[in-house]
Amino acid sequence: MTAVTDQDHTEHPERFDRPDAEAGSPGAQEAKDEYGDEGGDGYGDDEHGGDRGGGPSEGPASQAPWDDGLIARRGTGTAGTGTAGIERSTVLEARKPAPQTVTPLTYDPPLLSRLDALHELVGLSRARLDNRTLAGASRVLDAAAARRRLSGQHTVVAIAGATGSGKSQLFNALAGVAISETGVRRPTTAAPVACSWSDGAASLIERLGIPPRLRRRPLQAMADADDQLRGLVLVDLPDHDSAAVQHREQVDRVLAMVDAVIWVVDPEKYADAMLHERYLRPMSAHAEVMFVVLNQIDRLPGEAAEQVLDDLRRLLDEDGIALGEYGEPGTTVLALSALTGEGVDELREALGRFVAERGAAGRRIGADVDVAAARLWPVYANRRRAGLSEEAREEFSDRLADAVGAGAAGEAAERAWLRNANRACGTPWLRLWRWCQGRGGPPTGKFPQRTQPDQEVTARQRVEQAVRTVSDRASDGLPAPWAQAVREAAVRGSQGLPETLDALAVRASLPPGRPPRPGWWPVAVLAQASMTILQFVGGLWLLGQIIGFMSPNLGVPVLLMVSGIVGGPLIEWSCRMAARGPARRHGQEAERRLREAAAGCGRARVLDPVAAELLRYREVREQYGRVVGAGAGVN
Repeated sequence: MTAVTDQDHTEHPERFDRPDAEAGSPGAQEAKDEYGDEGGDGYGDDEHGGDRGGGPSEGPASQAPWDDGLIARRGTGTAGTGTAGIERSTVLEARKPAPQTVTPLTYDPPLLSRLDALHELVGLSRARLDNRTLAGASRVLDAAAARRRLSGQHTVVAIAGATGSGKSQLFNALAGVAISETGVRRPTTAAPVACSWSDGAASLIERLGIPPRLRRRPLQAMADADDQLRGLVLVDLPDHDSAAVQHREQVDRVLAMVDAVIWVVDPEKYADAMLHERYLRPMSAHAEVMFVVLNQIDRLPGEAAEQVLDDLRRLLDEDGIALGEYGEPGTTVLALSALTGEGVDELREALGRFVAERGAAGRRIGADVDVAAARLWPVYANRRRAGLSEEAREEFSDRLADAVGAGAAGEAAERAWLRNANRACGTPWLRLWRWCQGRGGPPTGKFPQRTQPDQEVTARQRVEQAVRTVSDRASDGLPAPWAQAVREAAVRGSQGLPETLDALAVRASLPPGRPPRPGWWPVAVLAQASMTILQFVGGLWLLGQIIGFMSPNLGVPVLLMVSGIVGGPLIEWSCRMAARGPARRHGQEAERRLREAAAGCGRARVLDPVAAELLRYREVREQYGRVVGAGAGVN
């Protein structure tokens, strides 16, 4: 049997690239190196017997064109359902790919909304989360974008299985021709092989990294008969438990890009821990795009096949995989024999319905989004509702006010106002005495500015404690990365905050202009001056009587002096009582100015950055809610 690829048919028409090519040719040797030794019968690893000889070559004029760059196949006989009945007399031809119009994949609106939300989520989180955490979500977005640009009329289904499960044999049975090599040598399938049932799938297959020499067509007569499989691209994978590391890597790479998977298990390895723990359990969210096929049931006597199938369903249920047995969405579980053909038609019908829906690619991407969202749950879902409450803000402002001494400053302003009132409304003799006391004694009763080192250290510690408290309360309940971001924002804002508060305290303690004086203050000053004048008048009157300048009359001057002497202190005491209210209001105003200045500084340097981080977290939480489909967010 002769074969040429679409890569080299123009320059080397004599080359072969199939395992069943003529012996001794370069292509036959290349295929043998790629697939391993031929031969074998029984089950082996996807094995089958039969003649591997070639038939006569036919010209391209007798074959309908396959214009997607795949190697075409056409048989001269009728293919059976099993590999024993596969017609081996086939002819391979290749044509140069012709330009095609491919309808790109269209996602439904809910999935588009979730992908947009995931894109926004990744963008908002890059400054807060490391690339390793976001790597899974980024891969999903890249895969969704890449798949969306490709054909929406094709469904890529991979056949995966363990060594000896018969997956390549099932692959050949579905195609109706020996496409994937089978044999007893392990591993037999060394590279993915693709088979497309219709045109326009070349870009999909190229995305999987499958070279043209490993792209095939089913038997043309079967392809025409299997109109229900139109749009199917079937990929035979190497063994997922192969001893060759590169084979397992190819399996993992292709499984991440296909639309659906057919897992082929056999009665001996259907409970293999590697299959369930490494593949089936992590892919439980992809239940709607998976088939699990129990192959080789012809080896099970009596009711053993049903018993094994029931146990397989139990294991799948333990893996968290939903089973679609009664019409509900889930994994399809079938039993068949690729060797005898039993159950193959049932699988073909199920595949036909699955491909005809044209929804596998969207469901696969949706499941990928579910998995990515589940992995991101710890970094977005908070334990409780977090944020900066009014109580926390007020407490932070109070702590800053205490740190700058707002209360003490208010009390000092009140005492200063009282002193000014006493000086203005007091008797001249008392003011003179106090002035002498002030010049001769130590400056008692004065409150120095907070410049001592111990007071500065205490104030700094209070500021740091206030910042720690508000950051802890704001980050309480947040996921670790966002809690750390909130605390870091608070710490950055607190740098230089004590010095800034000191400067604000000095400016805020100085009232704008002279402090306001009550309306009775000038009256009290005038009355106090009148009492002093009475004392002077009475004294002069008595002095005039003593020196004989005036006639003796002690009653009036004595009364004037007594009135002035008693009235002055009485007026001073009355003014002191009346000044308490205005002094208290003046002190409260000074305290309020200092509190507002400290609160404004703390808000600008600490609270606003913390609130910005919390707002960013709310945004990403809302986007995460859209990703998981919660809509209103995640609490």
